[in-house]
Amino acid sequence: MKNLVVLIIALFAFFGCGEEESSRATFKEFGPNEEVALKDVSGKELTLVRKNGGFAIKNDESKVLMIDIFGTFCPPCQKEAPELTKYQVENKDKFTLIGLTHFENVTDEYVLNEFLQKFHAYYFITNNQKINDRLVEQIVRDIEYKHEISLPFKVVLKNGEYQILTDVDSGKYGVKYYLGGIKVTKMKEDLAKIYETK
Repeated sequence: MKNLVVLIIALFAFFGCGEEESSRATFKEFGPNEEVALKDVSGKELTLVRKNGGFAIKNDESKVLMIDIFGTFCPPCQKEAPELTKYQVENKDKFTLIGLTHFENVTDEYVLNEFLQKFHAYYFITNNQKINDRLVEQIVRDIEYKHEISLPFKVVLKNGEYQILTDVDSGKYGVKYYLGGIKVTKMKEDLAKIYETK
């Protein structure tokens, strides 16, 4: 009996790894100028376009874009949602925040009720796992991020180019992502620098 349990665990591990490798092997890169139609959990639509090695908002490409890869279950994601909403509202002419649900399989209604409304996350949130997973994989490839993603995970783009940000852990400037809950004051400083650049 013990040998059977060991065999089952070994087979699960073997086939589980094979499926993950297979999905990575079949990943389809986004091509130049490829468009990605997104729909948020409340029905609004927005289109991203592949540009300069990253993504921009179609017909609004000069706006600074923050992509927040998050989970509705994630305490830091819940905690920072109201501050991100406030920043989005105060800077709507030059900044757009898009949330991509990741590592979960929930309905749009669940995201709407249990995250957006409960934690005042009134920004664009898309819950299409097929599209979100492809975008997340492209982002980590684009910035050459070699580790496992932890949530929340954010990138900032301007004109399709990934921007340099302050490392959440070390406080040093020089990474292309925010990993974990952010200090909004530091985020504001980074974004102010980005707005000033051409």
